[in-house]
Amino acid sequence: MEKHKKRPGAVICLYILQAFLGFGAIAGGLTLLADPSGEMIGMPASILERSPFVNFVVPGLLLLVIFGLLPLLVLYGLVKKPQWTWAAALTPFKTLHSAWSLSLYIGFGQIIWVMVQTYMLNTVSLIHICYMSLGMLIQIVTLLPSVQRYFVLDGSAQRR
Repeated sequence: MEKHKKRPGAVICLYILQAFLGFGAIAGGLTLLADPSGEMIGMPASILERSPFVNFVVPGLLLLVIFGLLPLLVLYGLVKKPQWTWAAALTPFKTLHSAWSLSLYIGFGQIIWVMVQTYMLNTVSLIHICYMSLGMLIQIVTLLPSVQRYFVLDGSAQRR
């Protein structure tokens, strides 16, 4: 008989954080793709002067895929714990489920994304602070001992 681990509240919090990031980035990415000038959301293309972009098409695509779809894929992995060989190859933490590592990577990526964005825009706004905090919070919650224990691979799981 298979023993199921009780899901700690911190794991549910991690689900919520990944979902919030994913759905928010999908909305933002689609908005930037719908109006590459950025005017629809009050971001004129002129703020891209220090960036390699002339409009918001590429940033919108990056936002949509990397911080929209990918966190939702990670969320799926955190909930269902599928055996992804491609993800297992990307993690140095062989005793933990690969979705746990991907969650760490999403947090790091979010922090880097906001840092690069504030550099390119040469400004910091409340939204930057909120999303930088979200990236750090994803990191903190992912690293909580109760979350790590929940994602420890049992003897029947493949360790690659």
